[in-house]
Amino acid sequence: MANETASAEPSSEVRFNSWKEIAAYLKCSERTVRRWEEEGLPVHRHPHKARAAIYAYKAEIDAWWGDGHEPPKQNQDPQEHPPAVAARWWTRLSRAMLGAALAFALASVVFLVGFGRRFHWFQPGALNGQIHSIAVLPLENLSGDPQQEYVADGMTDELITELAQLKELRVISRASVMRFKGAKTPLPQIARELQVDTIVEGSVAHLGTRVRVSAQLLDATTDRHLWAETYERDLSDVLSLQRDLAKAIAGEIRIKLSPNESARLEGSRAINPLAHAAFLRGRYFTHNQRSPEGARKSIQSSLEAVRIAPDWAPAYSGLADSYIQAAFLAALPPNEAMPRAKVAARRALELDPDLSEAHVALGWILSNFDYEYSASESEFKRAIELSPSSSYAHQGYADLLNGLGRHDEAISEIKVARQLDPVSFFISRDVGRILYDARRYDEALEALRQAADLSPASGVVYNWMSWVYDKKGMAAQSVEMDLKNAVNRGASQEVLQQLREAYRVSGERGYLKKHAQLIKDDPYEQALYTARLGETEKALQLLRQACEEHSGWLDMLKVDPELDNLRPDRRFGELLYRINLSPSI
Repeated sequence: MANETASAEPSSEVRFNSWKEIAAYLKCSERTVRRWEEEGLPVHRHPHKARAAIYAYKAEIDAWWGDGHEPPKQNQDPQEHPPAVAARWWTRLSRAMLGAALAFALASVVFLVGFGRRFHWFQPGALNGQIHSIAVLPLENLSGDPQQEYVADGMTDELITELAQLKELRVISRASVMRFKGAKTPLPQIARELQVDTIVEGSVAHLGTRVRVSAQLLDATTDRHLWAETYERDLSDVLSLQRDLAKAIAGEIRIKLSPNESARLEGSRAINPLAHAAFLRGRYFTHNQRSPEGARKSIQSSLEAVRIAPDWAPAYSGLADSYIQAAFLAALPPNEAMPRAKVAARRALELDPDLSEAHVALGWILSNFDYEYSASESEFKRAIELSPSSSYAHQGYADLLNGLGRHDEAISEIKVARQLDPVSFFISRDVGRILYDARRYDEALEALRQAADLSPASGVVYNWMSWVYDKKGMAAQSVEMDLKNAVNRGASQEVLQQLREAYRVSGERGYLKKHAQLIKDDPYEQALYTARLGETEKALQLLRQACEEHSGWLDMLKVDPELDNLRPDRRFGELLYRINLSPSI
């Protein structure tokens, strides 16, 4: 039981003044330290302060570890050399009890199963069934510098990428696990939401020119420790560190590796730390700042990584992703961004033909810019073969299949992506979008509502809800969702008021006309509004402009329900032919 009041404080003792300092000393996460307080970890609380105002003495923690736990090494500066991983706390206890356990095997089955995992007496899953799935929670940044947060996030992403290559393991993708960053959600609840058997949690710390990653594997349903280890390397060896960690986790859960998987996890190379840092910054901006400015920052950091390490494939793959996002977020014109993305993706594959992320990037480029759908499908299939748990690859393939009108296959593929990224807003949104294109409007609306619940502030889902309501003949709801979309995309109060007044005076048709006048969307989106108004000539003109500019929405030209009234026109067939979606005019 933790001490509830402060005791005398010997001035000569080393003292930790926060959960973070204790966690850094024990080389584990704050979540774990708080859990160990319930098991008797000696933590003191300041009188008359909030429960978070805690401190602990190094000597008392060392003594507690010594009582049935593996103690920290003595004579170490706790800030420079933390002790061995705390998850081995039971080692001395298991040694003391081993003889008795063997003598009374039948009576000690539970003991042997619980402790046998550490010594590999039992196959993983013996306690709670075979292990088939895993989630890597965001690694905690122990550097003490908030500016280094991108390193912890980036290394979380890289570890997920390494594990996602294992065919026998379902690995939850980045977007879903990042929702739990900094949260105090109990592990069993996380396991239920992500539908996983096991969870990895840990921390990252920079120690001068070295990096230390501590990780522990836990039974997700019981919060029981299965394995823990710490890896420390020079910054130039960070890639081998992550592959060793992924290999160790695969070994602990007894995943059977193919020869190719084993070879890839064995292979590693030294990397310039500055290039790796620039690469991680680029990924951080790509994932965390989905805005034109974020896309530009991502390009800048990715270009720096390529400049420093011109023979490192992931740097080029990251650059390709940066340019693709810049095109979709209007940070750069598609005609400028996508050719650059293609050069970067091709270069990445020249350097590493088995880099799944580069195949995904090339698949997006081929389908959304070059309109080479067969080649795009080959790239997505290859990406999935190399990394079966890549939700990004499954999502891209689903998008391609949808645009080709292969809706059943697309729905199946996007549902696989959702299994891998169950609380991802963007994948949930795409489930709704694909169902909408398949004319399954009620199912689409339910999926889009779920996406909106995941990210209420993201206007990109409300436009799809507006389209669905329109096709269901629910004009008031359609306009309501379209206004929500306009609000979240930054429309001024003056514009919003004019839109509301147009609807009040002239109904849906007046609203659509005013929208087309006031909000200058991508030409493809503008064409949707004019098509709804029956303005065929203007709609076709806008679609021709969209083709010239390589609009990112053109992949829906063949299947978009809002364009159905244009399909009988011969000129619409010419547009389909122009982007290889129809064999003849």
